[in-house]
Amino acid sequence: MRRKGWAGRLLTVFGIAIAALVLLVAVLVVRTLMLKPTALATDQAPAVVAFDLNQAADRLGQAIRFETVSHQDKAENDLSQWSAFHDWMAQTYPAFHAAAKRETVGEGALIWTWTGRNPALQPIILMAHQDVVPASPETLNEWKTPPFSGLVADGAVWGRGAIDDKGSLIALLEAGEALAKAGRQPERTIIVVSGHDEEVQGNGAKAVAEVLKARNIRAWFVLDEGSAIIEDHPAVKGPAALIAVAEKGYVTLKITAKGQGGHASAPPSQTAVSILARAITAIEGKAWPLRYDGATREGLRELAPYAPFSTRLFLANDWLFGGLLAKQMAANPAAAAGMHTTIAPTMLSGSPKENVLPQTASVWINYRIAPGASVQDVVDRARAATKGLPVDVEIEGMGREPTPVSSSRSDAYRYLASALGDEAPATPIAPSLMIAGSDSRYLTPVAQDVYRFAPNRFHLSELGMIHGVNEHMTLDNLERNIRFYARLMAGEAGTATHAN
Repeated sequence: MRRKGWAGRLLTVFGIAIAALVLLVAVLVVRTLMLKPTALATDQAPAVVAFDLNQAADRLGQAIRFETVSHQDKAENDLSQWSAFHDWMAQTYPAFHAAAKRETVGEGALIWTWTGRNPALQPIILMAHQDVVPASPETLNEWKTPPFSGLVADGAVWGRGAIDDKGSLIALLEAGEALAKAGRQPERTIIVVSGHDEEVQGNGAKAVAEVLKARNIRAWFVLDEGSAIIEDHPAVKGPAALIAVAEKGYVTLKITAKGQGGHASAPPSQTAVSILARAITAIEGKAWPLRYDGATREGLRELAPYAPFSTRLFLANDWLFGGLLAKQMAANPAAAAGMHTTIAPTMLSGSPKENVLPQTASVWINYRIAPGASVQDVVDRARAATKGLPVDVEIEGMGREPTPVSSSRSDAYRYLASALGDEAPATPIAPSLMIAGSDSRYLTPVAQDVYRFAPNRFHLSELGMIHGVNEHMTLDNLERNIRFYARLMAGEAGTATHAN
């Protein structure tokens, strides 16, 4: 009887476990099937304006030939290139410059203000910067064309800045020129902001923000560079348009270790370099945990309805699988960067000679700070990790906090989605986190929402050309950008056409 009683209880427990498992599976499947799309690009409206794509490509090539290179040492910058570029823009886009008032702020930032038909509506701020990063001398032989050739070939415009960010700037000017020539005044006031030093400190955009704040301007939204349409997004196994609703903060810490100097033939038990190595290991060993939340989680949930069922099951039930999703995503450095504050030792200094013990050795560690953390958190965490080691931890230069997170449910976000039109037909649209930085961070005090997006279509393998070799803008992407900006400026979710 005892055996039967024990066996009965075991069967009861087993039955309850099976029932619970069946119930759990049912809940997971139901939650998966209940996911509904919330944002999808559609093409519904008539054409906004006509433009000449071949001419636009030629002009982008001309813009690339102005070597507006921002060097880390400002003394190396050739300021005449910016001045000449400014003159060229005024001469090349006369209708837009007649319709919009242009101002120079600080050393070279530009503001164009095009008054809209309805001054009661909040303005739109559209951004694209003028400067570019240098082309590394070590990689010049890897370029298909010289980096500042601006050559139009093989269906693309080639050269440094074609994507980052003269492609967007020229597309904005082309859209404005076409609308102005056609006598089309925008519905809302359009403010185009172009910083001259985004690749270094962004002081130009910062100065523009101060000007706009002094004028009590409150924009409906700001749109700057950032995310794009990813053709092979791993979650949906196809294209997805990602609109960045926030960007990470930034700070570099300088860690300096002190030791006994002298000749390397009689070293002490630990040198400044060995102390520094221990400090680096300690800091990296206290990595920021992966967090499947915020814009990363929201974006993947938006994409879930378009994902294969197995992926959708995990994304729809991240309350259960969030930790597993985070571990899987961590295999990709870019995906991992979207889930935590990153730690990247980048520069070292020590002895000037191999047989001399340095009295000090230093490392510079670059952090990209996720929303929810702060510059002070970074400093505190580094100091806690190196507690007990004879090192100094200090901020190098200026740090900046993560930006506020803009809404992906606002009218402004929906307006951007509708303006995509046939640039991404039937493509899911989702919020994302920008892991790099942009000038738009300075504009947060003057706008309700700040977004970072351009309708370029890229495969993941192509993203390396940004700041890398063979940077180029395809004519398809250039056309897409001009039509997109024309819709935003005109205030109509329509489809622009081009005339060749």
